[in-house]
Amino acid sequence: MSYRREHRASKGALFDEYDGLEEGGLKASSSYSSGIDEHDNDKAIDGLKERAVFLKRLTGDIHEEVESHNRLLDRMGNSMDASRGIMSGTMDRFKMVFEKKSNRRICTLVGSFVVSFFVLYYLIR
Repeated sequence: MSYRREHRASKGALFDEYDGLEEGGLKASSSYSSGIDEHDNDKAIDGLKERAVFLKRLTGDIHEEVESHNRLLDRMGNSMDASRGIMSGTMDRFKMVFEKKSNRRICTLVGSFVVSFFVLYYLIR
């Protein structure tokens, strides 16, 4: 309810100058006031132009950022596909080793893992 009162009050404040026109009276307009109005309009137009240029640059920057992110995601996707292919090949090899149940190959595989673990441990340490 108070919003309506405030809205009416602000509306009344905006149009106080024009009360004379509604009552039938005419106000004399001077060239000075129209000059000010033209100057205000020119300033507003210049402000809008500046905002439009700023928004155009901003959207251009956003577009470039999106394009660079898309390229990055494409490269990451390609890398993931390549690593998926390598991992599937490795898993296929492990399956072949464990399907044959050859004790000699399993022992060799376990031994190589243990040796590589110790080599990495000493390299990192």
